[in-house]
Amino acid sequence: MTTNTGPLKGLRILDMSRILAGPTCTQILGDLGADVIKIERPEAGDDTRKWGPPYVKDSDGNDTSESAYYLCANRNKRSLTVDITKPEGQQIVRKLAAKCDVLIENYKVGGLKKYGLDYSAIKEEFPDLIYCSISGFGQTGPKSHRLGYDFMIQAMGGIMSVTGEPDGSPMKVGVGIADVMCGMYAAVSILAAVRHRDQSGNSAAGGNGQHIDLSLLDSQAAWLINSGLNYLTSGDNQQRLGNAHPNLVPYQVFQTSDSFFVLTVGNEIQFRKFCEFAGAPELPEDPRFKTNTDRVKNRKILAPML
Repeated sequence: MTTNTGPLKGLRILDMSRILAGPTCTQILGDLGADVIKIERPEAGDDTRKWGPPYVKDSDGNDTSESAYYLCANRNKRSLTVDITKPEGQQIVRKLAAKCDVLIENYKVGGLKKYGLDYSAIKEEFPDLIYCSISGFGQTGPKSHRLGYDFMIQAMGGIMSVTGEPDGSPMKVGVGIADVMCGMYAAVSILAAVRHRDQSGNSAAGGNGQHIDLSLLDSQAAWLINSGLNYLTSGDNQQRLGNAHPNLVPYQVFQTSDSFFVLTVGNEIQFRKFCEFAGAPELPEDPRFKTNTDRVKNRKILAPML
């Protein structure tokens, strides 16, 4: 870990999260200068320490206990092991919380209550603490008791239904994007809560802390962006288009005699210039392809021509 610098210097984070979403959030905050203290289980540590190979090698070329997966989301943190199932471990967490601005956790909903470390209990002692809970399906609701992993959320959240070739099966994104995006939403939410606390001063009788409730499924649905709003606007489910774009044409991968290339056209000027470069200046004058709307409607005709 390097010396803390950056705009969040002075902000202290108690990180009780593991796997990817929570650690991604706290790594972002740490990269921006926050002091992140990561709590891990005795003897085991974060689950992802064992998610390998590859593992970092020691000086003799042997695998260490640090996988590449673990390291990808745990930069700029201090770490210690605490057994929160024991009273002395719970007291250590409370002592650390007393010195922190933010606590973030991603235990199963209700999992920390039996240890007296849930939001309600912590708020009584530290009313100004910002407490962020990340879960698969939120702190309330019919699925709140269920665990959530990235692959499951990609399937339930809709991204797999719009990813893959038209005649293929649903396909997940190649990295844990549901976890990563939830972590980014968590970082933004925490910074908003810190801003609220700092602006409020001592105005709130019950303290200026916040409980942030973030779920992987909510975050996944939120970043369907244009695909989601296309459905809400038209009522039509987006179909898988491979590497093509649902709202822009041409915007996809094309195969050539020796390789592949990506063509991305964002407006009519770009389309006209591309056609001139490609030796097909007549295409922009074709009524089937004059505007992007025309090209989207006639993508199956235009793509083979290109």
